[in-house]
Amino acid sequence: MTAPLLLESVTLTYPDGDGRLTALDDVSLAVPAGTLTACVGPSGSGKSSLLAVAATLIAPDRGRVVVAGAETGSLSAGERAALRRDRIGIVFQQPNLLPSLTAAEQLQVMAHLSGAKPAGARVRALELLDAVGLADLADRRPHQLSGGQRQRVNIARALMNGPSVLLVDEPTSALDHARGAAVLDLLVRLTRERATATVLVTHDVGHLERVDHVVEMGDGRLGAGRVVG
Repeated sequence: MTAPLLLESVTLTYPDGDGRLTALDDVSLAVPAGTLTACVGPSGSGKSSLLAVAATLIAPDRGRVVVAGAETGSLSAGERAALRRDRIGIVFQQPNLLPSLTAAEQLQVMAHLSGAKPAGARVRALELLDAVGLADLADRRPHQLSGGQRQRVNIARALMNGPSVLLVDEPTSALDHARGAAVLDLLVRLTRERATATVLVTHDVGHLERVDHVVEMGDGRLGAGRVVG
């Protein structure tokens, strides 16, 4: 069975003066459902470019990107947007929650964009907030939540439309060690429970024993990786 996220021989370059700068150099990666792959490496190694390509935000120069069975290279801009909305969850480094909305409403907005009925969206939002340990804070606004709680809302929001692929960018960068460990434990648990193919980009190597695979990027190339545990 094909992994929900598959990159095959992906190369991505950017204009750089009179030449081109290689951000991804013949990168291949398969992420099975229900597993979490951590991508580590120094700044400028290509980690952010890898996430952008996997999220279909940038089209590579060469190679294949397959998300939930869809060959993204053959999709129109509108079809890629629909794929991101319905099949890809993105957890940004900063939660970027809307100040005027409650925690539950942050999630309900995502369902509204997909055309879900309001009543059903509310039920699913509350179920996901319960899954991330925030059931009793559903009606609080961002300023009433701690940094770790806001990041949990961010994760729940990314799962609202039942994605096959979950892409997570430095979720613990603004958190202390204990809260960072709790967020990573949460991501591992939800990956298993929701059967997502999860990629985590991180500089924090202190908690990697919790993930399934670790791959290291350097100069746009992906190492062979290792299985954890």
